[in-house]
Amino acid sequence: MSKRKGNKADLAPSKHEKKGVGQFILGFFLLAYTLFCGLPILLVFISAFTDEVAITQNGFSYFPEKWSMSGINAVLRYGRQLLTSYGVTIFITVFGTALGLLVMSMFAYSISRKDFRLGKFLSVYLLIPMLFNGGQLSGYIIFTSYYHLKDSLWLLILPLCVSTMNVIILRTYIANSIPGELMEAAKIDGAGEYRTFFQITLPLLKPSLAAVGFMMATAYWNDWQNALLYITTDAKKPLQLLLVNIQKSIEFLLNNANVPASVRAAMGGNIPQYSSTMATVLVVIGPIMVVYPFFQKYFIKGLTVGSVKG
Repeated sequence: MSKRKGNKADLAPSKHEKKGVGQFILGFFLLAYTLFCGLPILLVFISAFTDEVAITQNGFSYFPEKWSMSGINAVLRYGRQLLTSYGVTIFITVFGTALGLLVMSMFAYSISRKDFRLGKFLSVYLLIPMLFNGGQLSGYIIFTSYYHLKDSLWLLILPLCVSTMNVIILRTYIANSIPGELMEAAKIDGAGEYRTFFQITLPLLKPSLAAVGFMMATAYWNDWQNALLYITTDAKKPLQLLLVNIQKSIEFLLNNANVPASVRAAMGGNIPQYSSTMATVLVVIGPIMVVYPFFQKYFIKGLTVGSVKG
């Protein structure tokens, strides 16, 4: 018996060693993959501060021959309009995400209740826009001719406010992760549906709301097509549309031989096509890169916990 126990004791360290080696290999591959994903972002950052002539002659490089602020200056030259567009984009992102989370969480709570008579009807109604779409032209006619929302910030908020997939994620989280007995206990204590939702369900929805909210905020932040279709006033142009206009202006200067010498002199004698493109990308992704680490744990938890039956 002592011999057998001794053999088991001898085998234990080798198992731990194998486990440690496996974790080391997995960690190495994850680190390599992280660097592989991060290198393009680093290249964008470096290229935004690279001299345009160096990029034209040698291409994009992690070790440029010459540094320059011409690309950043081409973007910052818009000054006040850039700040205005930043403010519009931040307002749309914050207000649209908050409004969308409120509407979708209430919708998800309603269809998750088994005793709600219209639950099945609303579930089917929710799936219809996911399967069938009227198209961009019909949406433009409805919003401008019937709703009279041309050049309104509501057209940058409402089209992205409710998403079928996000409602499904929230409904699944409520059904699988929030005990039904808790809601029944609240009902026995005399709580109505609104009180049950706002005081019990909504606080427990925080991980899922954070995950869905981050996806919504990213969609609002990167949206430019709705602004291109509906927004005409400079004071209402979001950041993405402004950056598209900057790129179009640079392309016009490059393709037009009659550009005054004073304009080229203001650009430093050389119009920064590539470095300004990277500078616009940096202006767009910078805030998202800063915010994402704070939402990462909620983002992962919200997507995984709600998908597993507790």
